[in-house]
Amino acid sequence: MVIDEPKQSGATPKAAVKPAIETQANSSSSNTKESRIYIDGKFFPEADAKISVFDHGLLYGDGIFEGIRFYNGRVFRLEEHLERLWDSARSICLEIPIGRGEMTEALLETIRQNGLNEGYIRLVVTRGVGNLGLNPTQCNRPSVIIIATTIALYSKEVCETGLTVVTCATRRTGAAALNPAVKSLNYLNNVMARIEANLAGADEALMLNEAGNVAECTADNVFIIKRGQIFTPPISAGALRGITRSVIFDIAAELGLKISETDITRHDVFVADECFLTGTAAELIPVIKADGRMIGNGKPGSITLKMIGRFRELTRETGTPIFV
Repeated sequence: MVIDEPKQSGATPKAAVKPAIETQANSSSSNTKESRIYIDGKFFPEADAKISVFDHGLLYGDGIFEGIRFYNGRVFRLEEHLERLWDSARSICLEIPIGRGEMTEALLETIRQNGLNEGYIRLVVTRGVGNLGLNPTQCNRPSVIIIATTIALYSKEVCETGLTVVTCATRRTGAAALNPAVKSLNYLNNVMARIEANLAGADEALMLNEAGNVAECTADNVFIIKRGQIFTPPISAGALRGITRSVIFDIAAELGLKISETDITRHDVFVADECFLTGTAAELIPVIKADGRMIGNGKPGSITLKMIGRFRELTRETGTPIFV
């Protein structure tokens, strides 16, 4: 099950990028049990998990999703993820066809069906099957898809030494267009930014909003640290209201550190003492270089490392039990 494409072979700028994707082996592997996928109340072997070519999630990116982590037999921040899913659905007038209780049980059972203790859930709700017209009223019933797998977006080496980022030309969509608060299946804006990062040989792309301020990366929230104080772009700048982002606020409060939500420029990133990114898939990862400029001393900073340590403790100790 591939969540993100690994680097391709060949002498291209991409060769410098090391996504180091770690997922369950494909069903062609004779040593690995085939994944089981939940689709609309039933479980299917990976090879048989299919949706209609007339599903508007495929045709128009008309749908929503959540990426959710589970650690040590517990789903991390499940309620927050489901709340954001329902918020996204309401924003695009999408009626999720099952209740939260049923969704929770379906998600937990998907993990059990795949025999996983740690990993990643991709929860998708599509508009459903319709005709080739754009009108969503032609879709009779939304579809719910749940995938459980393992994932590691970056290699252990990169996680320990830090990422490099580049500012991309592709701007983050504003709230007046497709509001970034909606976790829509239409991620082409982010994909285009990711392509720019690949071509530049960087690990991630820094996305700006139309005002020229930092919004976020392609799939991560951005934090910088200057003189012991933490700064991050406000939601109004085009940043996703990330679940891991909110965990950072909790950890900072525990550690007696102040976080300010404020507009951040590229200059602020360049002169920061430390920088890190957060996201469900990426977790919490340091950034050591931006647009060729070394951040701080070029190594993960002490505050970042302290927050990573506390984050790992929380993921191991808290969450919704899977096996009860």
